[in-house]
Amino acid sequence: MGTHKMLTGNYAAAYGAKLARVEVTPVYPITPQTHIMEKMAEFIENGELDAEFVSVESEHSALAVAIAAQATGARSFTATSAQGLLYMHENLFVASGLRLPIVMVLVNRALGAPNSIYPDLSDSLDQRDTGWIQVYVENAQEAHDMVVQAYRIAEDKRVLLPMAICFEGIIISHYMEPVEILDQEKVDNFLMPYLPEHVILDPDRPMSVGQIVMDDSYYMEYRYQQQEAMDRAKEVIQEVDEAFGQSFGRYYGGLLSTEMMEDAEVALLTLGSLASTARAVVNHLRNEDGISIGLVKLRMVRPFPDQELSELLSDTKVVVVLERDVSIGAGGIVYTELCRSLNGRNGPHLINYILGLGGRDVTFEDIKDIALLSCSERHTTTIDNPIRWYQVRGL
Repeated sequence: MGTHKMLTGNYAAAYGAKLARVEVTPVYPITPQTHIMEKMAEFIENGELDAEFVSVESEHSALAVAIAAQATGARSFTATSAQGLLYMHENLFVASGLRLPIVMVLVNRALGAPNSIYPDLSDSLDQRDTGWIQVYVENAQEAHDMVVQAYRIAEDKRVLLPMAICFEGIIISHYMEPVEILDQEKVDNFLMPYLPEHVILDPDRPMSVGQIVMDDSYYMEYRYQQQEAMDRAKEVIQEVDEAFGQSFGRYYGGLLSTEMMEDAEVALLTLGSLASTARAVVNHLRNEDGISIGLVKLRMVRPFPDQELSELLSDTKVVVVLERDVSIGAGGIVYTELCRSLNGRNGPHLINYILGLGGRDVTFEDIKDIALLSCSERHTTTIDNPIRWYQVRGL
């Protein structure tokens, strides 16, 4: 058993990085992630973690330092949010293209303008094509555990891709919850020291990194290898989560988790902290009203669990996607991913609710009202207005 503390999501993530024995922590502050790296600085200053704390002039530089450090064989860790993540955009591709298993926490914050320190998930979901594995966690405990899992997933020789642990700012980053801090010896046995397959930067073996490739070279093959690695990551994610469950007693479901989906006619599909409220609604409607409704908690957006969702939702009449994000002109980002995933298959009606942007509260009653309305639509042949903005003032 580990020790138990009341921690914010930010501190829970920092404790996870400390247990992973990271060696380089480049940082540039941005609300609401700053407390993560402040805690890392405290660990290093107190002698609890033997690592280099590198204070840089921008988020772009923070990831550049992580790339350089990882390229020498050092386990790296950083964190960012919102505009800081956008400033890193160029280097997100570099980290993935060089196949460097960096782990970064993305504390979700709404993008400006207008400016907000409160969450939606558009900042990280906008980066889903950069070649990073993305996991969305529900609470501080899952954030803590997934930082540890992330290193084992990313460093697996079948994967070698960077990984982001995403959770909502303020809602998870700043609120305190009881968290079991994992035992260091057990984490050491679970994770093992980082032994890179190849050290890119080595003074005794000079080489160019990220050089130009011409039109008749292997650029397409590089990209194909990244795609293959992302596909293989599905199996590795499942294996690592099962191994974590055996070691620590908590199993999160790998790519996704479900509740009461065996005979569900209606499914609520969501991710992040909304899963907690949606789960409470599902249990209430099942137990109090006998409604055949279930929950799908999407954990991984990259790799996206196409086959798993297709099989899971094959007998469901309506799937309601609840998401705190939007792709302007297309609807919710997860909804559009699910449409792509189920395209051409005889499957359920899909309804998309965009809600909670900029940290607007989403209550039990809100999701209950949505669920009941969706249940009333399960026998219709067509769904009118499948993309719905929930509780927008003036509409």
